[in-house]
Amino acid sequence: MFRNQYDTDVTTWSPAGRLFQVEYAMEAVKQGSAAIGLRSKTHVVLACVNKANSELSSHQKKIFKVDDHIGVAIAGLTADGRVLSRYMRSECINHSFTYESPLPVGRLVVQLADKAQVCTQRSWKRPFGVGLLVGGLDESGAHLYYNCPSGNYFEYQAFAIGSRSQAAKTYLERRFENFVDSSREDLIRDALIATRETLQGEKLRSSICTVAVLGVGEPFQILDQETVQQLIDKFELVGEEETPAAEPDAAAADEGGAAEQGGGTEPGPAAEPAPMDI
Repeated sequence: MFRNQYDTDVTTWSPAGRLFQVEYAMEAVKQGSAAIGLRSKTHVVLACVNKANSELSSHQKKIFKVDDHIGVAIAGLTADGRVLSRYMRSECINHSFTYESPLPVGRLVVQLADKAQVCTQRSWKRPFGVGLLVGGLDESGAHLYYNCPSGNYFEYQAFAIGSRSQAAKTYLERRFENFVDSSREDLIRDALIATRETLQGEKLRSSICTVAVLGVGEPFQILDQETVQQLIDKFELVGEEETPAAEPDAAAADEGGAAEQGGGTEPGPAAEPAPMDI
């Protein structure tokens, strides 16, 4: 994107009907580290990549607890994400104090979208440079929303935002039909695999990712590093065990093909397998 005469103000339209500063804010979301969300009937799982800028620094927090029934994962400008998560927390507290009931997820998302839209229509403001995946649970079930800097919001079964998120989206699109009836463990497994897809070959470790879970009878919680690493090891071990299982089948097929080629020869004594075939 290049600077032009129509991007000096967020309220200035281009002849093509575009608001460039809003598009720049959406581009900031694409440059942020990846965030992933999935939901089933009973659970919502949020995951994100949280690499540190330097080996000498710690990573920035990308997943925030809003209430016991709502959590948010962000991609983009982390400072803007903290401000918006604090706003969401205040709205939940006010609603709970006034009505003595938890704030419905959809209503909070609409209020958040309205707040973002105001920044696209005031010349003295700038759009929020952060995208939010809002996961929550209320009386109507589990929900996953994406809030865009433009003020739009969408509900998803599964979604990924941030840099290299297209690889995660491709994986989620292949699997999303199974998410509705997935268990808690299966959702976490799919979230970790989708997160691994965004790393471009780098090994997935608990030190560079964060996972949070929310479900029926389970308030929002961010899993600690040890638990996440145990889950990563468990799922990778299953993948390694499944691969060798196919080798004996291939060997048996080769032996069968050799027997067919031998046709008329008399069957000889069975040869013991060589150590390399075991």
